[in-house]
Amino acid sequence: MSDPLIGIYPGTFDPITNGHTDVIQRAGRMLDKLVVGVAINVGKGPLFSLEERLEMVRVEAAAMGEVGTRIEVRGFDNLLVDFAKENNASVIIRGLRAVSDFDYEFQMASMNAKLAPDVETVCLMASDRHQFIASRLVKEIAILDGDVAQFVSPRVRDLLEEKVKNR
Repeated sequence: MSDPLIGIYPGTFDPITNGHTDVIQRAGRMLDKLVVGVAINVGKGPLFSLEERLEMVRVEAAAMGEVGTRIEVRGFDNLLVDFAKENNASVIIRGLRAVSDFDYEFQMASMNAKLAPDVETVCLMASDRHQFIASRLVKEIAILDGDVAQFVSPRVRDLLEEKVKNR
């Protein structure tokens, strides 16, 4: 029997969007196990705490049915390739929304390949309906009292509206 195919899907998930969940679901169908790595990333000044982001991602993953049973959600604050090794992952999953993402992802994949040649980077193109969604823009819309319902799940929308209201 061969080793299970384990992948890492890293991100800040501040908040998790429909674009993120689309990539998680698609990657989850391709892998035996998907570890969603929630970056601590205090440098980005996240709106939600690490604990809140971990819980948000866990709840969204649990709603994915059978795919959700193969998803584990963990925080990390080290090099992505080291996090991949800690989780016995041989694949890093990245989502691409636009051509502008490609340049950054290409550089990251090249650096990660130098650091960990046995870990492959696989990029999934964003689905048509999610190409334009970015957590940064979703937060901005919410802060300006706009409707984010089409960009996040109802659960995340409620959390986001509450967080923005209590800022």
